[in-house]
Amino acid sequence: MTKFKIQNKSIRHKALADARQGIVVGKIQMSNIKTKNVLLFVICALALFCALCFDICHLSFAQDSELEFTLDVTSNTIPLPKVFKPNIDLSGRGFHRDPGWPQNVAAREVLDTWQKEIGFNGLYRLQYNLWEINQLAKNKDFQDSLLRNYEKIIKDINDADGVVLLDIFGTPASLGKVLDKRSPPRNLRTFKELIKSHIRNLSYHKRYNIWYEVWSAPDSEDFFLGRKQEYFNLYRVAAEAIKELEVETKIHIPLGGPSVSWWFQNFDGNTIVTAEGSLIYELIKFCYRNHLPLDFITWHGFSADPKTEKEITVYNKAPVALIRDWLTYFRFDRDTPLIVDEWNYDRGASVLPGRKETSFICASYIPARLKNMFEAGLNYQLYFSLEDFQNNKEGVVRNTGIFWFNSESSEYKGGPKSIYNVFRMLVNLGEDMFVSSEKLKDEFVGLAATRGKGHIALLIYNYIDPDIAMNYLSRTIASLNGAERKSLLGLIKSDSLTKIMQGLLDISRPRLTNKTRAVLRKAKELSDKAAKFNSLARNIKVGIKNLKENYLYQRYSTDSSCSQDCAFVPVEEKEINPADLYEETLSLSPYSVNLIILRPKPKEPEVIMPPVEGELTNQTQESPSVDNANNTNATETKKE
Repeated sequence: MTKFKIQNKSIRHKALADARQGIVVGKIQMSNIKTKNVLLFVICALALFCALCFDICHLSFAQDSELEFTLDVTSNTIPLPKVFKPNIDLSGRGFHRDPGWPQNVAAREVLDTWQKEIGFNGLYRLQYNLWEINQLAKNKDFQDSLLRNYEKIIKDINDADGVVLLDIFGTPASLGKVLDKRSPPRNLRTFKELIKSHIRNLSYHKRYNIWYEVWSAPDSEDFFLGRKQEYFNLYRVAAEAIKELEVETKIHIPLGGPSVSWWFQNFDGNTIVTAEGSLIYELIKFCYRNHLPLDFITWHGFSADPKTEKEITVYNKAPVALIRDWLTYFRFDRDTPLIVDEWNYDRGASVLPGRKETSFICASYIPARLKNMFEAGLNYQLYFSLEDFQNNKEGVVRNTGIFWFNSESSEYKGGPKSIYNVFRMLVNLGEDMFVSSEKLKDEFVGLAATRGKGHIALLIYNYIDPDIAMNYLSRTIASLNGAERKSLLGLIKSDSLTKIMQGLLDISRPRLTNKTRAVLRKAKELSDKAAKFNSLARNIKVGIKNLKENYLYQRYSTDSSCSQDCAFVPVEEKEINPADLYEETLSLSPYSVNLIILRPKPKEPEVIMPPVEGELTNQTQESPSVDNANNTNATETKKE
């Protein structure tokens, strides 16, 4: 289709140029009627040809840019996958003036806003800092306040039928091999008893619904200073503590990890080519050999690629499928929950305009990533983070938050980015998702259709991956053999790949295999499409069949018109009176998200009309005769 359109465009330009030349020649050399007639015929023919070319180009463009999706509301549904829940990591800031508030948790005001407008019915990650708790041991009031605040957050989530994923980290100063919260403990027995006391209090005495995660990103020196075996020692003492508590309390306490920085990463570094070298694989094997529980598996996934979970391994399988094979091989439940416990729109920088000044880019990335997570078979996800990081002791500045804040203000001063409104859209999805046989097959535009109690909700996004060519190559490089991978990496390291993407270097020139050329052609095709649609609105015609009554239509939107403190109000409201098929055409601007909600229109109460004046007069005249007749009957009865 693309090639056809370009060819027609070139023909059209050539025809127009020839036509102009013909007119000029005609003016100069026209000497007789025959010449005039010939030139007139040529000009008309060329004009007709140009018009036809224009129509063909126009139709080609219209077919290429207009999308269609039809939903039958009587079709089958499945329960809405949990990956579509507005689940998040509650982290933020890294510093609070109140020592009794968890320093790595977002501000109270932000938590209160989230609880009020979205709620905590889902999976929420809370990072539980043992170092921080221990540091307040000399000030019992502050320490008790800190523990109460941790518990209040946990209780609020559980009260909303939510589950807490509690990430345990931070070795107390008295237990570490070095004076650093990232240190592995030097006394494992003491560390085990410390963990056991906290778990006993939270899971047994308070009966909170908590899944315990051992550390976060242990493969990174920014978070853990030990080696792989020292991490396994940490996991083992936590697992043994939980096994003992389960025997003691007769309750099940879930435990998992390793929360590695990427699914195939390990302490010594690793690549997707050698997936069995990953910390996830080794943890599964370690737990199998030592008879330890492994109730869920976690890893991070920061990227701008919405198809991150669809990477291809050397086994021609995506990561989720491969990890499930590992679980099966080592006799764990194949359906063990797999969780990306930290993810965000990311292009390798701590501070990105796409997460603040142009946060609508990140906002549109979220539903695109969620859709692909679902299709890849992931069970849960936890977006990181609730609030930005800045003004903390570690000097960490990251604008990963759903909420921004001003660190210079002594009082709370902050607010939501446009990202927040996407999470408000997610909470408005229905409890069931339509499993439509008709799928919207487009690289950038996607849709999720759901049904709730009394409403239908459609979430539509338009996200264009700014690094689409490189992300595609990263996802597919493991499918190449060793020599092919080496040649591709050579192109990436040089400027040859850039020239290929820009059309300055022919793919056929480098000494590449046909498979490598095919991968590069696909990357070039995706790059061209992204460049085209990066500034072009897309039209989508949405059809909904079998609506049997009148509906109230509301549409919410996030786009480039607002990046922070955006009101969550409908941009369009109307009443629709569908027949067999209702159709709506939307213009989707780049990096936008739209939520359409249809609710049955409430039936108007039946109005009882008062009797007209003539009828009322007749009734009044007839009433005495009835009464008289009754009185007459009563009198006759009395006489008898």
